[in-house]
Amino acid sequence: MPTYKAPLRDMRFLLNEVFDYPAHYQTLSNGADATPDIVDAILVECAKYCEEVLSPLYQSGDEEGCRLENGEVFTPKGYPEAYAQYMAGGWQGLSHPVEYGGQGLPASMGLFKQEMMGSANWSFSMYPGLSLGAMNTILLHGDDEQKQTYLVPLTEGRWGGTMCLTEPQCGTDLGQVKTRAEPQADGSYRISGTKIFISSGDHDLTENIVHIVLARLPDAPKGTRGISLFIVPKFLPDGQGGIGDRNGVTCGALEKKMGIKASATCVMNFDEAQGFLIGPPNRGLECMFTFMNTARIGTAIQGVGPAELSYQGALAYARDRRSMRALSGKKDPDQIADSIIHHADVRRMLLTQKAIAEGGRAMLYYAAKFADHMVCAHLEGDTKKAERYDDKLGFLTPILKGFLTELGYEATNLGVQVFGGHGYIREHGMEQIVRDTKIATLYEGTTGIQALDLLGRKVLLMTQGKAVRDFTLSMSNFARKHLSDKTLRPFAWELLKLAAQWNVLTVRLALIARKDRDIVSAAANDFLMFSGYVFMAYMWARMAVVAQRGLTNGSGESLEFYRSKLATADFYFERLLPRAQTHAATMLSPSKKLLQLDPQYLAFVD
Repeated sequence: MPTYKAPLRDMRFLLNEVFDYPAHYQTLSNGADATPDIVDAILVECAKYCEEVLSPLYQSGDEEGCRLENGEVFTPKGYPEAYAQYMAGGWQGLSHPVEYGGQGLPASMGLFKQEMMGSANWSFSMYPGLSLGAMNTILLHGDDEQKQTYLVPLTEGRWGGTMCLTEPQCGTDLGQVKTRAEPQADGSYRISGTKIFISSGDHDLTENIVHIVLARLPDAPKGTRGISLFIVPKFLPDGQGGIGDRNGVTCGALEKKMGIKASATCVMNFDEAQGFLIGPPNRGLECMFTFMNTARIGTAIQGVGPAELSYQGALAYARDRRSMRALSGKKDPDQIADSIIHHADVRRMLLTQKAIAEGGRAMLYYAAKFADHMVCAHLEGDTKKAERYDDKLGFLTPILKGFLTELGYEATNLGVQVFGGHGYIREHGMEQIVRDTKIATLYEGTTGIQALDLLGRKVLLMTQGKAVRDFTLSMSNFARKHLSDKTLRPFAWELLKLAAQWNVLTVRLALIARKDRDIVSAAANDFLMFSGYVFMAYMWARMAVVAQRGLTNGSGESLEFYRSKLATADFYFERLLPRAQTHAATMLSPSKKLLQLDPQYLAFVD
């Protein structure tokens, strides 16, 4: 079974050396308490909880799964106790306002916590993770009464939350939503319909579950413009912070899934359940994007976390497993064979995992600073500032979600490959990481949907390429500062070329799209992956600069850490970054190459 060890040294490297979070926190209105000592103490305590409580439940939770009995869902053995510890530690309210029972720390602190939890036990982390999205939605769009009623028990962790979008007939195309909301004389609504694939839809970890539900009013316009958003609790609040009568919400079935079996994925039936409108009528999708974007960033962690977990397992195995001799000569002459870590191809797989995990972590921590500014601006009522940072984060979100989950899945497959046949059996737990990670490329919008959002909405439609120009300007300004350093010059020069190429590709696609609308869909996946590889290259270059400085000024064990960073940066630029050029070439292929064959001729059946 994989044993998780929180990568605190790497986290501190990013926080304190690469991105200077101590200085960043001092610029935030809610950052005064996030001193280096406090931040480090929180990281250490969270690591302890994840290593000692959550990690041991990872494999057993998968084997047992959840069960549905008499309409109630029960989580695997040890989960309720682990959640009780989570709640007692105040972890749910780490980054939420003090007035609702939270600790009021910056939003990024929640991301660091979520990364460790998700790496140790992704199935468990989904329960409080979904609640965070519900909390953010109510905080930004709820009225004062709704905030007082729901945010305190949610922040304390006594209540959980969900996001109820998907229905049997529609997933991404939410314009097809059929769930109905009938107005009542008391101002509430009766919600009726069925939602599927609802993570944490029902469970035994909290005393109540607050469902955030998309539904249609009777006079709603057709399509996405006619969707409203509702709060539908499992138990109606009693007005005193507790629960009252059972609402008309039930779990009809548990989905039988490939992975994350300890996470309750439910079919939820709403039978004239009492609901309460949140946000303006017919603008529910806009409000729901608060939840969805929270979930998408959270899902991006599921690319980094499993890559880290799989890498840790594969590295330990590669050190111990002996097979044949290294081609360059015996490395362990006193042993019957050399450790497989001495074989170049095994080293290739391990370095790929390492580059993905550490590069992806840097991408997340880079984006988390924008999230900090955005949340602060919302709390301060500075709409323009909030929109500015929301745009910056909005551009990066589909890249983080789409690119990191695809590479995270690749990294977990490599972990199985390092183990060979032993990786394919359940005993070692490596195949579970693969199964659990695959869903990350699918939910909260498949990779294709993220790609369309990036190229179609964020780049071409909303900003006419400005989002790319702004990001590449930062890349180029950084790169120019390091052209004179012989060690860093290769990284800097490559970044300059990639920045120019990214802008050229964006312009070319925009011009092609004037005559060929299908090019947006045909090129979107390649554009997203190209963007991801370039973004990660930027992060590895920034880490290389700090590592080079550390080698000059450091001592002791830190020197080995910095050498490792530089070597991994070299590996990324030489072995992984060239993949971007394949995507650059294929994204410009005419869409007719994909669409010229009539659908009826795609398959021939005798």
